[in-house]
Amino acid sequence: MSQPPLAEATAVEPDSAGVGARIRDLRQARGISARALAKSLGISPSAVSQIERGVMQPSVSRLIAITDALGVPLVAAFDAASDRPIEPVGPSGFTLQRAGQSPDIVLDSGVSFRRLTPGTSPGVDYFESIYPPGASAHGADGLFHHEGYEVGTVVAGELTIDFEAERVILRSGDAISYPCSVPHRLHNTGEADAVAHWLIVHA
Repeated sequence: MSQPPLAEATAVEPDSAGVGARIRDLRQARGISARALAKSLGISPSAVSQIERGVMQPSVSRLIAITDALGVPLVAAFDAASDRPIEPVGPSGFTLQRAGQSPDIVLDSGVSFRRLTPGTSPGVDYFESIYPPGASAHGADGLFHHEGYEVGTVVAGELTIDFEAERVILRSGDAISYPCSVPHRLHNTGEADAVAHWLIVHA
């Protein structure tokens, strides 16, 4: 009996510059001006322009604030495939993402994100983050909050999360969950890359 055809893999290179272009496309598709987006974020229109042109990479917190302001899931800023199923979709109804099919995006401080969700997954963002030593999601001291409920598992290294009243240090195998509305800050105070998998569930 013949074997069914195998789904082919397509390698994708890491992508940083494309983040700004995708933000611009998402903004324009929703009829929001750069000035209006800047006002909602509390930054200058020139800062929005620099992000969209790839001159400046947003921080983790800024990228989340941008996608929240645009009313799109975080993964929509990762790559063009985030709003449609990744091909091929098998006759059994599955959506397949091979290793290397989702590009890494590198943000401010060298933090990189990679979409783990194969195709669309309404109401859920699932991604991997890598924080190099000394990297932070949000400035030097500030805390930030956003929409949704967050569940994270550290798979390598050590990741520190500051809340208003306490600090939590997560090591490989540790997991945490919290409402994203609680002010927090993620950063790496260790000596090795901190790798974590995150699930953000939207109401």
